Amino acid sequence: MPDSAEAAHAGLRTGALPLGGGTHLMTRLNDAATGDLRLVSLRKAGLSGIRVEGGDASPGTAATLAEGATVTLGAATTLAEGAIVTLGAATTLADVEDDARLSCLSPCVRSIASPPVRSLATVAGNLFVPQPYGDLAAALLALDAELDVLGADGARREPLDRVVADGLPAGDLVTAIRFTAPAEGTFRFYKASRRRLNSGSIVTVAARITIEDGLVGDVRLALGGLSRRLLRASGAERVLRGAPLTPEVIAQAAEADAIEPFDDAYASAWYRARVYPVHLRRALLGS
Repeated sequence: MPDSAEAAHAGLRTGALPLGGGTHLMTRLNDAATGDLRLVSLRKAGLSGIRVEGGDASPGTAATLAEGATVTLGAATTLAEGAIVTLGAATTLADVEDDARLSCLSPCVRSIASPPVRSLATVAGNLFVPQPYGDLAAALLALDAELDVLGADGARREPLDRVVADGLPAGDLVTAIRFTAPAEGTFRFYKASRRRLNSGSIVTVAARITIEDGLVGDVRLALGGLSRRLLRASGAERVLRGAPLTPEVIAQAAEADAIEPFDDAYASAWYRARVYPVHLRRALLGS
């Protein structure tokens, strides 16, 4: 079991698969494991922890990131606007849920699976699960997150936007996820699902949106559950930007992107396409 990010990366370079919490990978392997399968556990690789720079801090439970920085979990403070949040790749969803500073992500994290699963599932793992899962990934995409990646040429930083579109080369290791804390009231998250726990998404909407003089200013809109991969709804963003945030404008925005819904056990492609405008309105207007 590797004890550093570098050791874990060396294992991945030999063709092994990364194992974080295993909540998705192990179910796949139960169905399709092969004799030459090799796994690299990230549990002791120093990739867990939450760091906030530029925000308030108060005593909590100590944790450690790959860089060796001591951080706090469960601090009874909130994020300051513009604070830089760094989530270690192997940080669990339960750690995010329990950190009071990350309350903006609470509706998202609590919509994922169930408490026992969240105690194992990792932040980076959620970035790479197939749709209709990956709700935290949708939230981080709306927050313009970046990934710290260890690759063949050393460490680099990648926009999550690009990784969602193109993936990562085999053998690369995500070590951390970074995003800027949104201003209070500017982040919206909404998930429509069949049941409250342990359900994939029918439609997930995550948005960072500002209103200036009654008109939409900056907006980033990410969609999950609708198609086979996460979507950045750039067409909807163009419709919304500079317009009043009304049901009529949102209805136009819902028609602005080429979306290819899919069928699965949770909903048909027809149903997803039908209800998306309704859930987009609910996400942005709260009704």
